[in-house]
Amino acid sequence: MVRARGLVILGDRGNTISGVARLRALLVAGVAVALLGGLALVTAPPWRQEAVQPPPATTQSSTPPNQAAVVPPPSGDRAQAAQSMLRSRAEALGKRDERAFMASVDPDAEPAFRDAQRALFANLANVPLREWSYTLQPLRSLDPSVLPNVPGAQELWAPEIDLVYALRGADPSPTHRPMGYLLVKRADSWFIRSDTDLLGVGRRTWRGPWDFGPCLVITTARGVVLTHPAREAMAKRVAAELDGAVQSVAGVWPTGWSQQAVVVLPDSNEEMKALVGPNFPVESVVAVSVADRVDTDRGAAEGQRVVMSATSADALSVTALRIVLRHEFTHIAARGSTVDGSPMWVLEGFADYVGYRDSGIPLAQAAPDLNASMLTSGPPGRLPSDEEFRGQGRTLDMAYQKSFSAARFVADKLGEDKLVELYRVLAKTGRVGQDKIDNLLVSVIGLNTEQFVAGWQEYLRETLG
Repeated sequence: MVRARGLVILGDRGNTISGVARLRALLVAGVAVALLGGLALVTAPPWRQEAVQPPPATTQSSTPPNQAAVVPPPSGDRAQAAQSMLRSRAEALGKRDERAFMASVDPDAEPAFRDAQRALFANLANVPLREWSYTLQPLRSLDPSVLPNVPGAQELWAPEIDLVYALRGADPSPTHRPMGYLLVKRADSWFIRSDTDLLGVGRRTWRGPWDFGPCLVITTARGVVLTHPAREAMAKRVAAELDGAVQSVAGVWPTGWSQQAVVVLPDSNEEMKALVGPNFPVESVVAVSVADRVDTDRGAAEGQRVVMSATSADALSVTALRIVLRHEFTHIAARGSTVDGSPMWVLEGFADYVGYRDSGIPLAQAAPDLNASMLTSGPPGRLPSDEEFRGQGRTLDMAYQKSFSAARFVADKLGEDKLVELYRVLAKTGRVGQDKIDNLLVSVIGLNTEQFVAGWQEYLRETLG
């Protein structure tokens, strides 16, 4: 599961400090959820000789839509041999041994695939990998009848395979990404034949930044900026702001996260879609935070990244960039404590509050549409619904401006600590009824929803009226 929350560009792209006064016309927070395939339950430490570890016999998994049925492998020897090949491939990458790395690729594979694998090895040269390995699940193998015909092959096999990797200085734990490898046996040895031949039966290969070109990496005390040479100037801008943004978020949310961040700057919309999901509206976002896997019971998240637009992020002013990074890092900090389906006005309002917290921008400038509405029709009659966050244009813009102002109301009138407590309580609810929300509001701030809205309205009259 990839959970994604971002800032959507609407209107003018002014990149001066004066343009920040109209920031809500430039940046409007948005939300999406995307699925990028199943994740393995088996883990194996990288760079080490370990036997393949199949999942427990009690593990059950239904077949995804449009994916062929799976069958168990007839022999554990095959799994051991294939795992050995994958382990040698990972070790070759760690040792920067291209010849050994390419020995894992079918010598009779399509030239384009072999070229792509050789480029992948080269593109990873500067990436600070703390871990890189593969896990193989033989009990999740595709039925041989759905595999393509490969002349001269002794055998074809398509077990479920995950890449397990972590970036040094950024990832507190490794993350798992699916690799749709088709394996082929020739002369009693196993090779990777393709990473696209199984698309038609539901096996997709995850693409990282290294699949799109040579990687340029800038490390800071609090994280990593990962991009390509063409975006070096923007990467330096982000790197200059990264540590300050992490520290600013940590001042509000100090525990439960690593206080480290990875920011990825893709070169194209195609690359951005590979990182955040094929259905995400990348043409209209400036940044989005994603996580590969979230366990709210443990308060943990894997593979968290902030992915910035390939076409729009460069236009951000210094102040706008700071706000964007703080907003997205807030989602990273609070991800392990946030259940999908919880009230959006709390989730996004809180992230905007932290984003603007050190900016010095008054509410009237940060929420220009809400300010204009106050002058013509007075304060809103209710908090924005979750449906409004799935809207477009002014509906979406107003939903975020209202949420931001509600968070500012709590912080200004009751204190920042109370706002953090309110987030922690409401973000754990998931999808619940209004009665439950009322009870939780009363437990934290002593006001039910009706009383909360009345206090918020008075605050808006004082601040914007």
